[in-house]
Amino acid sequence: MNWLYYFLILLFNLLANGKLFAQKQPVPIGQWREHLNYQKAIQVIKGDLIYAATNDAVFSIDANQEINRYHKVNGLSDVGIQQIGWDAQNSQLIIAYKNSNIDLLKGSITKNISDIQRSTISGNKTINGIYASNGTAYLSTGLGLVLVNLNKNEIRDTWIIGNAGRQIGINAFTENNQYYFAASDEGIKRIAKSGLDPANYQNWENITGPTNGAVSFIDFINNQLLITKNDSIYIQENNQWKLLFQEPGWKIIHTGISESRIIICLRAATGNSKVIVLNPNGNIEKSISAPGIISFPSSALINNSLLWVADQFGGLSSFGNTTERYIPNGPMGVTNGEFAFYNQSLMQAVGSVNTAWNYQFNREGIVQFKDGIWSNIGALNTPLLDTVLDIIALTVDPLNGTQWAGSYGGGLLKQSNNQFQIFKQQNSLMQAAIGDSGSYRVSGLALDSKRNLWISNYGAPQALKLKTVDDKWFGFTIPFSLTENAVAQIITDDFNQLWIQSPKGNGLIYYKYGNNIETTGDDQWKIFKQGVGNGNLPSNNVLSILRDKDNSIWVGTDDGIGIIYCSDNVLGNCEATLPIIQQDQFAGFLFKGEQVQSMAIDGANQKWIGTQNGVWLISADAKKIIHHFTVNNSPLLSNDIKKIAVDPTTGEVYFATFNGLCSYRSTATEASEDKSSILVFPNPVPPQYNGQIAIRGLAENTLIKITELNGRLVYQTRSLGGQAVWNGRDYIGNKIASGVYLVLARDGKGMENIITKIVITSGR
Repeated sequence: MNWLYYFLILLFNLLANGKLFAQKQPVPIGQWREHLNYQKAIQVIKGDLIYAATNDAVFSIDANQEINRYHKVNGLSDVGIQQIGWDAQNSQLIIAYKNSNIDLLKGSITKNISDIQRSTISGNKTINGIYASNGTAYLSTGLGLVLVNLNKNEIRDTWIIGNAGRQIGINAFTENNQYYFAASDEGIKRIAKSGLDPANYQNWENITGPTNGAVSFIDFINNQLLITKNDSIYIQENNQWKLLFQEPGWKIIHTGISESRIIICLRAATGNSKVIVLNPNGNIEKSISAPGIISFPSSALINNSLLWVADQFGGLSSFGNTTERYIPNGPMGVTNGEFAFYNQSLMQAVGSVNTAWNYQFNREGIVQFKDGIWSNIGALNTPLLDTVLDIIALTVDPLNGTQWAGSYGGGLLKQSNNQFQIFKQQNSLMQAAIGDSGSYRVSGLALDSKRNLWISNYGAPQALKLKTVDDKWFGFTIPFSLTENAVAQIITDDFNQLWIQSPKGNGLIYYKYGNNIETTGDDQWKIFKQGVGNGNLPSNNVLSILRDKDNSIWVGTDDGIGIIYCSDNVLGNCEATLPIIQQDQFAGFLFKGEQVQSMAIDGANQKWIGTQNGVWLISADAKKIIHHFTVNNSPLLSNDIKKIAVDPTTGEVYFATFNGLCSYRSTATEASEDKSSILVFPNPVPPQYNGQIAIRGLAENTLIKITELNGRLVYQTRSLGGQAVWNGRDYIGNKIASGVYLVLARDGKGMENIITKIVITSGR
């Protein structure tokens, strides 16, 4: 930074009456970020840093204990990590994915090798291990050995070495001066490094082992060959195999060698786990059991006398004179349930059901994201929730922040001021599902304008429940024949009406409770199904529903979208409209052929649509596609979109995908009439910044003018919902000079007022 930057900051403070506004915008407009689970560590290796792999990403620890993350949003090409390895010659990390894609990561540069993934060869291409030496990576795969030239970033060769030339699973690979060695499902194999073609299976020699069968690990310690076979470790001395380690009742999860020590991860049938360190003679030097930290160790190593352990539930830990844990902040698990926002925090139900609407026994509860920190409330840290599994529905009372959560089998959960209450048969009208007497399934929740809580009680005789604001309970029998009495997502509208998703091909249910919510005499019901005269939905299989800012009801099905524009006169001749959208040179029904799994609206009434083929942003009138994000053109983690939500304050859009949670900072926020809430981000605009500048907290469709201090117009635009954006250029596209600029807003009477100021620093 230079003196002018500091001067402009000081000037900005003075212009803002001496107050520097703290601005906690998550990311600049148009940028992405990931929200992945780093607690499930599957591997740890030593390179230039300590690297740990999780199912979703990689992170590193440097000498100052600083953590860096590596994932699809900041440069990796894929998700779903299988193995990592270190290329010492080129000082780069090798990342192998579950789909056999490969990345080479050096610093911040990623190079992708997709040949194995794209190969049409039949067989198991899973990469079980990575051994790098002298510019070549030897990949142990389910069909044989695949060699990668790490200098040219290309596949060098494939060795299929099973008996009779069969494909065979290779579990580990090593070498010495004379031979290559492979630990395979057929035992130990070796070949001389010179004079023989290793691509010819006939040149590989089967080495007699201590017993027959697969070998899972092979390497050298003090020039002696060491293997893991079943749950025993053997060492070869004078061409004879010697049992070095075995502990009855314990299963060997992982074996490794580092700093002339053997590190073994073990798990007992009782569920206990530990990591032990052996010297080359097989004597135990260290044994660590750390419940809560080591519960399912997947990999371990020694570096500078510290024992590093990657655990599938405990993250990465180091053990020395003290124990240190390294778990980059993120949500628990893959979150697929409903979202809610309250008081600048995001909450999401973690649970899910499968396509047949069966429970999944997910114990991870609810996650919360506030001030950049993720936290979790679930069975693992709240014993009361031990029976409240598969939480899929969520809503928050906007008046007092009370959370209501629906467990698919465990009843209704209330959380208020960190106090929990569970509603089942004893203290409510909740009913068990027919044919499953212990299962109290809450599959949808909605609060109406009077703060009455409406509950979808899936499978119950009275599938719709009501808990009034004064704690009275009512049950309603839906007057239609529904497969499994299946009810799920509920939304309310401005006319005291409910719209209820009915899975299992039942369609969409409409309900209006009339003048007295506690009586049924004036209740009105209707069901929308496929076909003209039946409601005109695109399909009976409703997957998602949404109410937009015009009180229209959007119905997402497994064959596109229908829109109910007549929500003010439903019992008249009201049917869904199948909108037609123009794309390129073709026109067709909106999302015809797509499974519309989730929908959300932003502050400008634009719709975000999630399918199994990515996510779309379409205009408020459904006539224009603004964005279509996929894994190929964006950092989206998966094309299979489970849930979408838009932060009303920041405009950040959250996508719960098959592979985890990520978000994108969009341009629209909810409108506001409170000028004290107006914020500009970033402000001051730092040197070298070329992104969008957001002006947030505006009334809807506000005309915004950017002017110099003397009043000369630089740029003008209108807000999308409650936010306007500016790229820092004038009306002909030139970058503007550094300085202070005024932001003027025109109100409904045509009056223009200065609402804030923007400081542009030099160096842009």
